[in-house]
Amino acid sequence: MEHRPLEGRTAVVTGGSSGIGAACVRLLAAQGANVVVGYYSGEGRAQQLVAELAGTGHMAMCIPLEDSQAHADAARRLAERFGAVHVLVNSAGYTRRIAHADFDALTPELFNSLLVANAGGPYAITRALLPLLRASGDAVVVNVSSVSAFTGAGSNIAYCAAKAALDTMTQAMARACGPAVRLLCVSPASVDTEFVEGRSRAELEKKATQTPLGRVVTPDDVACAVLACVTHLRTATGTRIVIDGGHTL
Repeated sequence: MEHRPLEGRTAVVTGGSSGIGAACVRLLAAQGANVVVGYYSGEGRAQQLVAELAGTGHMAMCIPLEDSQAHADAARRLAERFGAVHVLVNSAGYTRRIAHADFDALTPELFNSLLVANAGGPYAITRALLPLLRASGDAVVVNVSSVSAFTGAGSNIAYCAAKAALDTMTQAMARACGPAVRLLCVSPASVDTEFVEGRSRAELEKKATQTPLGRVVTPDDVACAVLACVTHLRTATGTRIVIDGGHTL
């Protein structure tokens, strides 16, 4: 009989209807987890993904980044259905492609919006689910970050700042939430998704040729790193796992 290390465990993936989130959903379900596919505007995609997953017990749930009442409602529904949450993957976020020298385009209002969504959102969702994570006795929160957090190079300045905040928040929360809950970041470089509007496959491949490994990072690569955080890196907490093909070397 195939060993599935997450059998009987519950995993919540925000931004789970597409891209990195969807890859995480598929892999966690294949490893036996009951997966909650969090979405904001992609309800149809989320429901379709649930229908395609291995195993049973999966569900789609609207989990926006900036709605504390929705977070409380999600926590209540999860408590009623599962009783505890063993894995939380904070994959949801958004960005816009703005040249770093274009300060006219990156208004203070947009800067704050990006910061709140990409750093405040994961904090708010983790906070709302923290009682359920603690109830599991052995939970893991994996925040999908970026090498932009420590290179200062990314889709825009605010996105870089938000990911830096996410990394530091992960470190601080790991200190506060152990031993029942571990928190880690996975930090890819450019990933082959449609997350950054206007970024082409050719651009990704050109960047990849300049790295030691010479290949584009895929959503499945990120999902495998997330799974490793959950199942193998048992004594790791408050740190980042860089999965960039050597981009930052």
